[in-house]
Amino acid sequence: MGQKVNPKLLRLGPVYNWSSRWFEDKNYKKTLLEDYKVRTALTEKLRAAGVSSVEIERSINSIKIIIYVSKPGMVIGRAGSGLEELKNYLQKLLGVKNDGKNARKLDIRVEQIKEPNLDAYLVAKNISDMLIKRMPHRRIMNQTIERVMGAGAKGVRIVLSGRIGGAEIGRREKLQRGKVPLSTIRERISFASVPALTKKGYIGVKVWINTPEKT
Repeated sequence: MGQKVNPKLLRLGPVYNWSSRWFEDKNYKKTLLEDYKVRTALTEKLRAAGVSSVEIERSINSIKIIIYVSKPGMVIGRAGSGLEELKNYLQKLLGVKNDGKNARKLDIRVEQIKEPNLDAYLVAKNISDMLIKRMPHRRIMNQTIERVMGAGAKGVRIVLSGRIGGAEIGRREKLQRGKVPLSTIRERISFASVPALTKKGYIGVKVWINTPEKT
């Protein structure tokens, strides 16, 4: 069962919270697509800063966006200039106006990821980038596992699937160290799936990290 269910979805409530927190009745589809547009735009625009996740909270007249990045200085900029530019960019994207009846307050917060090697999305993105550069996949997997375990993880699992190394026939390779229980709800399992587009086709990258409990 554990391999067929997204680890974060399985733990919503006891361990993790929703990435979008709002209530909508009539405009649910519009609001959902707006959230997707914001996440896609921020991930693309702030790629160099290492965006891991974006949380969105909405109330009647305000939108709060929390961006988790590994390099917050690249987002904030000198004297907050980057943050102001980002706010103007999102206001245009969302059509937020500061005057009139439809005025909505836009609040942007940037949170730093203290240990990027314990974030499954950043780890998977790093593996994907190295595969695109045609680095040996076994070396990538071994070095990544060493870094993750060195950062204090209880366990890590990496799965690659596709035409690995430019092979004619697609295959699946898995490497694991430590314990990664997929059905134990109380464990904090960070999971991410990132595709790597190589010259021979897509290679799927999946990463599970059993992170230590927050102190």
